[in-house]
Amino acid sequence: MQNLFLPASERQHHHALTCKAPVTADISALAKPIAIMALRSLYAELVLYPKPGLVSLRDNGSHTDMTAMTFFRSLFSLRHYFLAMANAGMGDGDFQTLKNLGIVAEQKMLLATHGVNTHRGAIFCLGLLCAAAGRCIGQGFALQAQNIRAALLEHWGADLIAHSDAALKLAAEIHLHKRQSHGLQVAQNYAISGAREEAAAGYTSVFDLALPRLMQSLEQGRSQTEAQIDTLFVLMAHMHDTNLYYRGGIAAAEFSRQSARAFLAAGGTEQADWLAQAEHCHREFVQRRLSPGGAADLLAASWFIYQVQQLPLSRAYV
Repeated sequence: MQNLFLPASERQHHHALTCKAPVTADISALAKPIAIMALRSLYAELVLYPKPGLVSLRDNGSHTDMTAMTFFRSLFSLRHYFLAMANAGMGDGDFQTLKNLGIVAEQKMLLATHGVNTHRGAIFCLGLLCAAAGRCIGQGFALQAQNIRAALLEHWGADLIAHSDAALKLAAEIHLHKRQSHGLQVAQNYAISGAREEAAAGYTSVFDLALPRLMQSLEQGRSQTEAQIDTLFVLMAHMHDTNLYYRGGIAAAEFSRQSARAFLAAGGTEQADWLAQAEHCHREFVQRRLSPGGAADLLAASWFIYQVQQLPLSRAYV
C-alpha cells in the first residue's frame, strides 16, 4: 500500500518517523477545535446512509474486508494526527513536515485496522485542510473557505504540484502493477487525475462544486443528512473517482456518473421518495461491487470546511 504523501520507492525509509510541529503557545489551543471537526467529518461520512456501495452502520456496502467497526478503529488511531497537522500549519511547517506526519498516521491506521485501508485518502485530504486551517489561524485570517484554500495553495501549492508530477512520473516508470498504488495504476492506465492532482489544484471539487451544493441544500431547508446525500451525488456525478476506475474501469466510472446524474436530475433529496431512490442506487452499486471512496473522502472534506466556518474562532482573527 502506498501513502499518498510518499512515492512507493521512498516508503521503506520511513518506518518509525516521529515529528513535532513548532507552535507558539498562545494560539496552540485553537488547533484542537480544528482537529475535532476533522474527526467529526469522518464520523458523519461513516454514519451517513444510504451511500452507494460505501460502508455505513447499516451494512458493509461493496466491501468484504471492512465494517463500520474497522472505520471506528481507524478514526481512533487518527485522533492525534489531525491535531498535529493543524499545529504544523500554525507553526509554518513545510511540506516535508506534513509528509512525515502523514506517513506516521497511515502506519498507525494500518496497525489499528490490521492492514485494511480505510482512510488513506482522508489522511491526505483532511490532513492538508487541517494544516491550511491552522495556517489561517497562525496568520490571523478567519477560517473561511476562501482563506483556507488560499493558505493551502500559497504555502504548499508549489510542493503539491511537484508531488503530483513526481507521482505521475513514478507511475510511468514502474511497469509491475503490484508495486503501484491503486491510484497510480488508474492514473497510468486511464490518464485521469487522482488525489494528488486534486490537492495540487486546490481541491476544486470541494470548494467549487461540493461546498456550494451543500450550503444550497441546507439553505433550502434540507436536513444535514439530505444535504450530505445531495453533496455526495454531486461529487459522484462530476469527479473522476480512481476507486471506481480500479474496480471496474471506464464502464464502472460512467455507470456511477450516470446514476448520480439521474438522481440529481430527478430532484435529489427534494424528491418525495428520495430515500427509496438512493437505496436502490446503493443496491445497484453493491451488486456491481463498486464503491466511490474518493467521493466519500471529498464529502468529508466538504463537511469539514462547512463546520470550521461555524466555529467561533473562525471570525476571531480577521
